[in-house]
Amino acid sequence: MSAFSLKKTANLEAWKAHHRSSCLESLARILRSPLQSLLTALALAIALMLPAALLVALNNIAQLGERWDASPRLSVYLKPQMDMTAVNALQARIQQRAGIKNLAYISPDEALAKLNNLGDLAEIIQGLDRNPLPPTLIVTPLLEGEHLSGLEALAAELRREPIVDQVELDLQWVKRLEQWLRLGRQFALGLGALFSLGALIVVGNTVRLSIENRRDEILVTQLVGGTQGYIRRPFLYTGAWYGLLGGLLASISLAIGFALLRLTTQDLAATYQTDFILQGLGFFGSLGLIVISSLIGLVGAWLAVGRHLRALAPQ
Repeated sequence: MSAFSLKKTANLEAWKAHHRSSCLESLARILRSPLQSLLTALALAIALMLPAALLVALNNIAQLGERWDASPRLSVYLKPQMDMTAVNALQARIQQRAGIKNLAYISPDEALAKLNNLGDLAEIIQGLDRNPLPPTLIVTPLLEGEHLSGLEALAAELRREPIVDQVELDLQWVKRLEQWLRLGRQFALGLGALFSLGALIVVGNTVRLSIENRRDEILVTQLVGGTQGYIRRPFLYTGAWYGLLGGLLASISLAIGFALLRLTTQDLAATYQTDFILQGLGFFGSLGLIVISSLIGLVGAWLAVGRHLRALAPQ
């Protein structure tokens, strides 16, 4: 092996060793001041929890809208005495379209039986000479914007079918719900950006204090030829550790909070005869929150270290 390769290998090993020592040393410094570290991590956790909880709540509202029995439906009333072959062909064409969640056929006898179960209408139905109800197709779409637009096109297309007598479609409340959800998500993202800026300031201020406490050490390292990257590395790990701890606190707090609320929402859902279950962040959502928090801590430390090291650079 050449001398250049040996030097390159030695430099790489020294670089790895300094990363490892910087990571462990920064963690040890954080643990030696538990109260200050806990307060910084809590500030990061609170900044992340509020927008994350709002986003999860909006996702639950969207899920509740899909599960609600009053979800948007396309009622296709067929002409009486239609041949089932034509009805089956129409059902097959509808099912081939994208965005269809469910398609159900209700015969006149089934519809009459459902009305007969209603006590107020039972006597009126029994007095009828014949069944006046038409065969019906109930089309349930996916609760998404492009699929709802496709449902409107489907309704216009079905009105031109020879076996179709009438088509009813009401999407106004669904569109309003989508607009409110979109507005809520935009508000949550804006809130998250604002709180992330606050978290950057918190981490930057904490790292700045750490730099001031190690000012003499940094000056000596600069005088003996320490590079900016060498000096910066421990402080970057400090910011990343703060972000990691803040993300963990936020994820654990949200998991506990949604677990407690889940019991209440299940009892409330039972009164409405639905099996809705409140969803939390989940594993991947919690992992994403921790990664975002770590990145915020790293970026905040990078900004603070770069500015203060330039101020400390020997003239």
